[in-house]
Amino acid sequence: MKTLETIEFKSPPTVLAAWPGMGNVGLITVDYLRRKLNAQLFAEIDMSPFFIPDSIVVKNGISQFPEIPTAVFYYTNNPDLIIFESNAQISGKEGIMIIKTILDIIIQYPVQHVFTFAAFAQPMSYSDESQVLVTCNIPEFLIDLQQHGLTPMPDGYIAGLNGLLLGVAASRQIESACMLGTIPGYAVNLSYPKASLQLIQSISKFLDFNVDLSEIKENIDNMSQQLSLIEDRIRDFSSGGAATHDDEQLQQELEDVEQEKVPQYVMEKIERMFNDAKADKTIAGDLKKELDRWNLFELYENRFLDLFR
Repeated sequence: MKTLETIEFKSPPTVLAAWPGMGNVGLITVDYLRRKLNAQLFAEIDMSPFFIPDSIVVKNGISQFPEIPTAVFYYTNNPDLIIFESNAQISGKEGIMIIKTILDIIIQYPVQHVFTFAAFAQPMSYSDESQVLVTCNIPEFLIDLQQHGLTPMPDGYIAGLNGLLLGVAASRQIESACMLGTIPGYAVNLSYPKASLQLIQSISKFLDFNVDLSEIKENIDNMSQQLSLIEDRIRDFSSGGAATHDDEQLQQELEDVEQEKVPQYVMEKIERMFNDAKADKTIAGDLKKELDRWNLFELYENRFLDLFR
């Protein structure tokens, strides 16, 4: 770890953490709060020991290793927060090592809670309000959050570092929770700020601070135009109109979720397997079987083939 500034807090800080994920919901949430609260950079993790590239990047005929991911800590004293952001999901033992490193850093302070943020795909329209679900690693903390109006997440899985953090933090008796905003099933590969807005409102209410929401509301309005066109194309396809291959992909995914052919925990498992397959191609066979089992291979075909390009 590289410490850039020594910091102190007037009260035990809360940690907010995020990584890339479905709808980019977590990173949108945490990055927005960081910017609007004018949080200051105070430390960063050298990710090179945890990052094992399995491919190279080619630009204009020149090959090079991909950039090392970032993992940075910010702080603010009004309210007392530690904000962590990383631009990469890293799985396997390296993922566990990253989580342990993060916890080693934050326990230097009298941390009160740790929150991560993610998306929860649902059969819904972009015009529906996103709901906030929550899961905790300590039962008493869940009761506290329920008293603040949050709904427990149904049985299933949380893929990636969001889930790993809760598990490792429990072994250190650090109260941690993941807040999940619901998003349309077809929007998992799009940015979905509407869910992030609800997460921002929920965490700011729980921690009792205010933040300007005008920018994210404007982003939601802009994104709504694109989502409206997507849903129009899906409806056209459903009614027998002409559709492109992309339309067929969107329609298939929405139908799978709406008809509950593919449970949420399966979608989470598939996301986790894709992340694992990037580092270990031997997993690709099991991933292909899982996609075939749920008739999802056509939907994910291009993404699957990208693993070998």
